[in-house]
Amino acid sequence: MRQGPLTGLKIVEFAGIGPGPFCGMLLSDLGADVVRIDRKGGRGGAPSDITARGRRSVALDLKSPEAVETCLKLMEKADVVFEGFRPGVMERLGLGPEVALKRNPKLVYGRMTGWGQTGPYAQAAGHDMNYIAITGALHAIGTEDKPVPPLNLVGDFGGGALYLAFGILAGVIHARETGKGQVIDCAMSDGAASLMAMFYGFKASGMWQESRRSNLLDGGAHFYDTYQCSDGKWVSIGSIEPQFYALLLQKTGIDDSDFQRQMDKSAWPQLREKLAHVIAQKTQAEWCELMEATDVCFAPVLDLDEAPKHPHNKARETFVEVAGVTQPAPAPRFSATPGKIQGPPPQVGAHNAEALKDWGFSEAEIAAL
Repeated sequence: MRQGPLTGLKIVEFAGIGPGPFCGMLLSDLGADVVRIDRKGGRGGAPSDITARGRRSVALDLKSPEAVETCLKLMEKADVVFEGFRPGVMERLGLGPEVALKRNPKLVYGRMTGWGQTGPYAQAAGHDMNYIAITGALHAIGTEDKPVPPLNLVGDFGGGALYLAFGILAGVIHARETGKGQVIDCAMSDGAASLMAMFYGFKASGMWQESRRSNLLDGGAHFYDTYQCSDGKWVSIGSIEPQFYALLLQKTGIDDSDFQRQMDKSAWPQLREKLAHVIAQKTQAEWCELMEATDVCFAPVLDLDEAPKHPHNKARETFVEVAGVTQPAPAPRFSATPGKIQGPPPQVGAHNAEALKDWGFSEAEIAAL
């Protein structure tokens, strides 16, 4: 039994990589019935394939007219379809939005790409780092020496999957109110640019310098940075507000008058060195004992083994274990209709009969496939 605020929402997902599966996971975790169209002969179903969890898989040969018709029939019954191919691929398969919306005028048709459906880069290959590079985000993240890719969190998952999920749900609300579906052109580069809104505001107000680690939130400020402890582990300190900064000085035992120049950017490099020396005198555990759960704005920097074991994460059950694999629990949380992991990552084609039957296909139609 599916559970969550999106229970009853019917979604067709065309299998892809990166932000597409992550978007499908988010929607499934909140209760949507997501049927994933996989290509015949593909692999899947490993417990470690976390972003594939909670869906049912139908394997089809999309070069077959019968399979294409099956996809269109699924779209007729769906609230949403989304895909992550390069522009034009779905059209060549006979599954583009023009065809789909004729069959189902209420359909929300989500398109996930790196560069978008239009523009000079639209047909070019790329990855997260490339998509955020043209937005100003990558230039702003890293060391003084070079930009550093922030995993694939900003483009794929932040600018891509989350914006696609947001767009899909907005489209569903509009379709239910008006009876009209539409196409969502979700580009990771657009989403990453949107995420940079505050920083473009900083630049416009004169608060932003283009050199890395010279600004408030990029590690330039000594009170908003990471520091290594005596045991080689790290802590994060974000004591921006004056009262939090005062508490930082109290907890660290710093009485150096130079630290009163908190917002003097010319003093930041020297103060960072001094603070680094202080933090290096104790272990991470010792700093946690002094600062954790206080208004210093402090947290230990944890690796992927440590994070699920942290008391706060354990108390909130932020991580769960499924089939021996530790993974993030569904988010966000709902008081009346909590989401859940709806099932394991599916084997490709595991639900051909089950899913199609549930979506209204006859046994004869299923057998013909």
